[in-house]
Amino acid sequence: MCNQKIERMKIKNNLKTDNNPVTIREACREDIDELAPLFAAFRVFYKQDFELEKSSVFLKERFRLKDSVIFIAVINGEIGGFVQLFPTFTTIGLSPIWILNDLFVSPKFRNRQIAQKLIDKVLLYSKMSCRTKVRLSAAFDNHTAQRLYEKTGFTKTNFYNYEIEAK
Repeated sequence: MCNQKIERMKIKNNLKTDNNPVTIREACREDIDELAPLFAAFRVFYKQDFELEKSSVFLKERFRLKDSVIFIAVINGEIGGFVQLFPTFTTIGLSPIWILNDLFVSPKFRNRQIAQKLIDKVLLYSKMSCRTKVRLSAAFDNHTAQRLYEKTGFTKTNFYNYEIEAK
């Protein structure tokens, strides 16, 4: 039943923000050339090098493998932001969930509620794809993102995130 719902679900929202039409839609391969610079800029935000070619290759792999879902915000024909989801499961909850791994809005389009609209699309998509929850992490010093997530209804958990480089 959920797969039928998701196939019928209209993934496009026409919204107005600051008198500019904003369309939130699922990204496709044809968006890679315009989307890759935003991915590279997102990485710079997290103190990584601006690597346009690597970002483009990364996106091509996501589309080829179909292992993530990317929604984009299009403002006056320009991609101004994106959100990327990865599917996974929770053993504790015995259900499928989404990891909201990346959310970025170009500086020129900030303070227009575009991030909120991207999250709203994620929450709708999660419900329609029968995922029981959306999990995300926020940098300790990214207070803007934390406020947005909490305002939207996300809550802090009792878990720490750990990671290690695979050697």
